Amino acid sequence: MRKSLKFILLFLFAVFIFWFFGRNLDWQEVSQSLRQANPLYITVATLIICLGYFLRALRWKVLLEPITETSLKELFATTTVGFTAVFFVGRAGEIVRPMWLPMRDKRVRPSAALVTLGVERIFDLAALICFFSVNLIWFDAPAGREKEFGYVKLVGNLMLVGTAVGFLGLFIYQKYSPQFIGWAEKITDRKFIPRRIRRIFISLLKQLAASLQILKNLREIVSVVFWTFLLWLSIAIPTWLVILAFDLPVKITLGGALFVMFWAALGSLIPTPGGAAGAFHAVTAGGLIFLNVPDKDAAAVSIVMHLVYFAPALFFGFYYLFHGDISVAQFRSLLSSEHAVEEIEEGEKGKLREDWQASSNSELQVLSQENEEQSDELRAKENRKSQIANPKSL
Repeated sequence: MRKSLKFILLFLFAVFIFWFFGRNLDWQEVSQSLRQANPLYITVATLIICLGYFLRALRWKVLLEPITETSLKELFATTTVGFTAVFFVGRAGEIVRPMWLPMRDKRVRPSAALVTLGVERIFDLAALICFFSVNLIWFDAPAGREKEFGYVKLVGNLMLVGTAVGFLGLFIYQKYSPQFIGWAEKITDRKFIPRRIRRIFISLLKQLAASLQILKNLREIVSVVFWTFLLWLSIAIPTWLVILAFDLPVKITLGGALFVMFWAALGSLIPTPGGAAGAFHAVTAGGLIFLNVPDKDAAAVSIVMHLVYFAPALFFGFYYLFHGDISVAQFRSLLSSEHAVEEIEEGEKGKLREDWQASSNSELQVLSQENEEQSDELRAKENRKSQIANPKSL
């Protein structure tokens, strides 16, 4: 009931944003602008976005390498299914990815997938801020918006500094993770903290420390940064192609596309159903209007850009959803945050059982081998005694 109410409220909020976004627009002009879009540019942009989802899977594989081996095919399938969930239920669908992957690839623990997803978001945020802030160094202020652009540039510089401080914090945590985890275990060892929540929290800290092992290896850091750079480039170029498809009266360079991409990403963080529907369109159009793009064209570009970003995920996501061995009912159950916590806990218990069983089997094998060796020694002693007692047998 609570989840349904939350979904309804977010849906109504999306409707409100759509109304606010289009209340002063002439939708006939917007429709005319949409019809004039170059389909070739939009098609190429969509294909590059498809590549972007594959790059996400490659980077996720690199992030999981310090913890476990994974299948690239399952990572790609999980990525597209996850973004399909985000499209339908908003950011609450993010939980599908770390829950879906362990169901498809038994080598991956739910908590490991969840923590690497968090590390992935850290690298994404850092890359987005770097693209935005560094681009502002050479980006010329739009005519008539020099004062506002000064504030935007200041915020961009502050975010860049914050990113550097954040990564410094991650390096410190990774280096002293045993001390941090020990401190957390003492702090959370209280009667009023449920044991289940404490166990999950400590497990997540341990998995975070494990996933941050990439910070010890320069090659792995370079690998993650490289794939992250290519990923966001595979979003920036389609963003520019969609803008170019409309032949706008204002010339938008690749730097302008990077500026718009930042605002589009911010809009996508608002957790409304339909892939941040309404919020994405309003914020993206706002970024374009800041660059002096006419309102009707800004609205048309934001609509097409939203479709280009999500269409590939929906196509592949539905394919893997209906051709996989996981039912739609299971998919729906994964959208529950409460269920996700249970899955993490059960995954940890299952892993502990597997580790205990493997350890027990190993110990039994060792004991069995020792017993055989002792039996051989006893038989050898008996043979020697027999030979001494009966020399003729020699």
